[in-house]
Amino acid sequence: MTELTDPTGPATPAAPVAFPQDRTCPYHPPTGYEPLRDGRALSRVTLFDGREVWLVTAHATARALLADPRLSSDRRRPGFPIPAERFVGVRDRRVALLGMDDPEHQRQRRMMIPSFTVKRATELRPWIQRTVDGLLDAMIAQGPPADLVSAFALPVPSMVICGLLGVPYADHEFFEEQSRRLLRGPRAADSMEARTRLEEYLGALIDDKAKQAEPGDGILDDLVHQQLREGTLDRAELVSLAVIMLVAGHETTANMISLGTFTLLQHPDRLAELRADPALLPAAVEELMRMLSIAEGLARVALEDIEIAGTTIRAGEGVLFSTSVINRDPALYAAPDALDFHRPVRHHVAFGFGIHQCLGQNLARAELEIALESLLARLPGLRLAVPAEEIPFKRGDTIQGMLELPVTW
Repeated sequence: MTELTDPTGPATPAAPVAFPQDRTCPYHPPTGYEPLRDGRALSRVTLFDGREVWLVTAHATARALLADPRLSSDRRRPGFPIPAERFVGVRDRRVALLGMDDPEHQRQRRMMIPSFTVKRATELRPWIQRTVDGLLDAMIAQGPPADLVSAFALPVPSMVICGLLGVPYADHEFFEEQSRRLLRGPRAADSMEARTRLEEYLGALIDDKAKQAEPGDGILDDLVHQQLREGTLDRAELVSLAVIMLVAGHETTANMISLGTFTLLQHPDRLAELRADPALLPAAVEELMRMLSIAEGLARVALEDIEIAGTTIRAGEGVLFSTSVINRDPALYAAPDALDFHRPVRHHVAFGFGIHQCLGQNLARAELEIALESLLARLPGLRLAVPAEEIPFKRGDTIQGMLELPVTW
């Protein structure tokens, strides 16, 4: 497994770099991105179909553009960049929140904000802790070795998001498989079919909730019995919202738990530091999110010409954001390839920035802090069960993380 250390900033490449690329080490940007780390704010890159688009790699430029209303998140617009072939078939499908611009986006987000505030995440911590404890009890009772992904990293956020939404966790194998096919299916047909099956499943669940005289405890119940019945949200919108909350609510956090654990195990000095001082955990979670940058390739399209960082982005041109490079901008972070729990990192863009900044970030932080703290406390001898180079991780054209993580203790 190759690590990236102290990049020297190679010369401007003669041809655009291909994007996205697979990582060589799961917690470092692909080595093929080295030419993009030479200090430029934007570069031209090529997608799977040969199309050239802009890639943003500088932190200040990224935050400016992510907050610029002249960039659209609507994938149905001409010129919107599609980074993987399998997503071509679903580009015309309605995507709530992430794929909408204001004022539609603001209207939907306003409905969801009360369920994802810092206060709400704090209230949920005891329940998240019980969920984590129960999974660790089962893992310890079964004994080592174990696959941390299937035994812990995936069930934690899956159980939590099901409880929050009002989705039966008994159906988790179905929707987790459809989420995998949607995000990582080898063909466009796989992603399209997975999206359709998720919509059908959640649509039927919403219809059942609408028939109930009294709402249940989940977010979907509230939306059905308030927004849907009042006509401020139609069924198609609610189904689309349910899909994005269910998929994003477990996929991203599961990957952070597994890849975060792997990264800590590969940095024994930092792991020892964290065990010695658990008060470092919130800072450690922020640093891991900066370093791992699992959501690579945020996508936009320019609605009009934009002058920025000495470059003109023309109307209709696609713009992608390499969070893995942005979050290692040496203009903001000293020794950006090092894992350092003492650096100020709250300005990272692992959750995005601007109006589309991750709605669930407070919940994700709570889950990560509780999961990692409990895992390290309950399993002081935690270590990899196989050599690190034998452990498979995900391709560069999807959310980054571990496919499996064999551990022992």
